[in-house]
Amino acid sequence: MHIVISGGTGLIGQALTSDLLKDGHKVTILTRNAHRSPPLRGSELQQWDGRSPDGWGHLIDTVDALVNLAGENLAGDGVLPQRWSNEQKQRILSSRLHAGTALSQAIMAADRLPRVLIQASGIGYYGPLADEVVSEDSLPGHDFLARLAVEWETSTSDIEQRGVRRAVIRTGAVLSAQGGALPRLIMPYRFLVGGPLGSGRQYLSWIHIADEIGAIRFLIDNENAKGAFNLVAPNPVSNAIFGKIVGQVLHRPSFFTTPNWIMKMFLGEVSTLVLDGQRAYPRRLQELGYAFKFPEPEAALHDLLS
Repeated sequence: MHIVISGGTGLIGQALTSDLLKDGHKVTILTRNAHRSPPLRGSELQQWDGRSPDGWGHLIDTVDALVNLAGENLAGDGVLPQRWSNEQKQRILSSRLHAGTALSQAIMAADRLPRVLIQASGIGYYGPLADEVVSEDSLPGHDFLARLAVEWETSTSDIEQRGVRRAVIRTGAVLSAQGGALPRLIMPYRFLVGGPLGSGRQYLSWIHIADEIGAIRFLIDNENAKGAFNLVAPNPVSNAIFGKIVGQVLHRPSFFTTPNWIMKMFLGEVSTLVLDGQRAYPRRLQELGYAFKFPEPEAALHDLLS
């Protein structure tokens, strides 16, 4: 197959590209910085502006599947999360909407249609919740992350009018040794000050990077996969329990609590990423028959941290 990935230079995109290349697929990555992003061996980079099909739209006629992961990092690229100013919020939103619109325009104008588009989203779609169980049928929330997810998902919905199958992946916290949420979560444990963040009762809906990639490929291949899918492991845990498991795996203490007010003082609104949570389950993914490689947090963390 020929797969095009927008946002393919990020954590998920690189892991997905590597996995596809191992199986002999052709992968083209749409990037705004083709001259600064060395491609994984065997993949191709295609420059785009993230806003229009100009210069690359013709590729759609050769594509079997598209994966839209494009969007500015919610927490920034530094060691500590970046605060959300109004300008930063607009950049986060615009980067997603413009990319989705560009892909939709290219598909709507194509002579040969792709079989499927995988559209990225997040479980922030459901808003900040306590211990309420949510599935793909649950209603969206009303905070910034929920509104962002709703608009991000809608950005490519037009392609369904042309009969292109579309699967929306509402991804939780992706655990990887190469980046993402895990290095930030375990940093305090490295300095012997790990423990619950805030109340510790908020749920962490997580997924091992191997299952994130496995699920995306499963959805690409499964002709019955349409609509929204929660890409989370079937065993979400509270922040306190997750921290306790991290402490056990790293042989570090896990009883230092960071109060809500400290997180909010340093991070502002972005603190919702760690102080609020969703207890999400992958109901539709499991109904289709996807088998998780790492359904339990203990095994996932041992695999990534040992």
